[in-house]
Parts: sequence; structure tokens; C-alpha cells
Amino acid sequence: MKYFFQILICSALLLSCKSEQKTTDEAGDFKVVELQFNADSAYHFIEQQCSFGARTPGSEAHRLCGDYIAGKFSALGMTVTEQRGNCTMWDGKTYECRNIIASYLPDAQERVIIASHWDSRPWADADKDAAKHSEPVMAANDGASGVAVMMEIARQIKDLNIQYGIDFICFDLEDYGAPEDQEGPADGSDWCVGSAYWASHLHKEGYHANCGILLDMVGGAGARFRYEGYSLQSAQTVVAQVWGAAKTAGYAEYFPEEQGGHINDDHLNLIKIGIPTADIISYYDGMPSFGPTWHTADDTPENISKETLKAVGQTLFQALAQ
Repeated sequence: MKYFFQILICSALLLSCKSEQKTTDEAGDFKVVELQFNADSAYHFIEQQCSFGARTPGSEAHRLCGDYIAGKFSALGMTVTEQRGNCTMWDGKTYECRNIIASYLPDAQERVIIASHWDSRPWADADKDAAKHSEPVMAANDGASGVAVMMEIARQIKDLNIQYGIDFICFDLEDYGAPEDQEGPADGSDWCVGSAYWASHLHKEGYHANCGILLDMVGGAGARFRYEGYSLQSAQTVVAQVWGAAKTAGYAEYFPEEQGGHINDDHLNLIKIGIPTADIISYYDGMPSFGPTWHTADDTPENISKETLKAVGQTLFQALAQ
């Protein structure tokens, strides 16, 4: 999946994305949203995605879970659009890309994207047990957690009483990057293929969003969400709004005002087409990767933290209502 280009320290909602930038302290001066994000419900959505098996490209589990995601968002009252197209991967194999877009207030001109990837990595190449490196990853955290948070927001979105549109985008083919023992393209284009496809084949003619938020690995125990480097460079207002919302909602501990690394992730493809997007992605102190279950056979529902899901979900409720 995404990786650090270099481990270095980087030097409304959302309608305020169009206005002057706010400092994090200023963004925190908002009334606390009373609506409560239900982490138990989000956890259930993770279990449902994982119940089909690892959602690797071309697999039956991938097809069934895609049907579930599209059907669930539709049942929650969203207008669902599916974008499909064939993509050739770094190893020469071709898979159908299936991006799923679920829209709230689809006719609203002002729009915000909340996105995550939903596919599973085919190789657990970071597992401590080398015998498992050829096994697929269940991806409870690395994929399913972001989709689950979006589903829970969609379930309660009407109670936030927002007047702008939201597009929940589930990107496919994010985590098919070359395994650690093989060399992929130098430019990192073996990752985030689904969002790259979306950016060059927009699901709706003339589509544009004011800004976006990417969710990546938002359910890990002990996760902390620091400022991601490219987000600070290209979406500083969105970063300030989200981290300010976390402070207002009482989850500043999970969103420390500290620098993180520059990460190759789906948000870069949105930024490239003029949509300032902040990446909410986990960082772990003292670990060279994105947590103990990252790209391992241990990325399963039992290792998901409902406390982390709650922190992220409640922060987004607060940010969306500001």
C-alpha cells in the first residue's frame, strides 16, 4: 500500500475550504456536535466486509463485497454510481477497477469528498512469518475501516443537517503495489491505481468537489493521526479544520498537532486535479510502518479498536457540521 516516499519531517468543512485559511486553534472554536458516532455500528460494517474473505482484485470475495458496499450505501439513502474500467497493473496483469461512489444530496453544487480504498492487498509481505508473505491480507484496518466509517456517517448524515453534497468514494486497486521482494515502478504508480483511474475518468461530466478527506487505516489500536506532508502543502485549510474539529470533539490525543511523513496515497490523485484533500492516516511511534498489523495476516476484525473508530468518526461529525 502507500509508503513513505521518505521518512522525513515535513516542513466548512467544508465550504470553508474555499475561504481564507484558519489556524488549528481558530478551527477549534466551535460548538460541540451532540450527534454521536456509533463505533459498534462501524465495527459491524468492518465485519461484514471481511465476512466475504480477502477482497483481492479479481476474486469472488472482491465481487461479493463490492456488491455489498454498493447495496449498503443505497439502502442508507445514498445515490450510488459505479465506475468500472480495465487497468493493467505493475506485473502486467489486467483487472477490472470498480470504484463505488455514494452521493448525499447529489444535485447540490457545493460538494465534499470523503474517500477510502476497499480492496485488500494480495500479499502479507510485512508479516513476521515469511511463510505468510504469499497470503492475502484480510484488510480489516487497511481498507475496511475507512469504508465502515463512511457507512456510519452515511447512516446518520441527515441528522447533521448539512446543506452541501457529500460523495463517499470507495477506491479500488489501491493496495496492489509491488511486494517488498520485487521492484515496482520508480514513480510509485503501482499503488493507488483506482483513484488514478477515477481522476482521469471522472464519474460525472464536469464533476468537481470543493475539497476532500481521505481515510486510511482509521481503526488500529494505538493509532495516532499526525499531519501528513502533502496534505499540509496542498490542503492546509482542510487539515486545520479536521484537527480543530478533533480538539473540539475531545479527541486531540488521537490527532496530535505534530508533523508526519509524506505519503503516497489516494489523496495525491485528487490533489493533482485541483481538489485539496487531507489524508487521515495512522502513524505509530517507534515503528517503521503503519502499525503492527499493516500488510500482515493479523489485519483482522479482532485487532480493530472501537475507540479509534469513535475518535475518527466523531471528529468527522464535528468537522462536517462546522
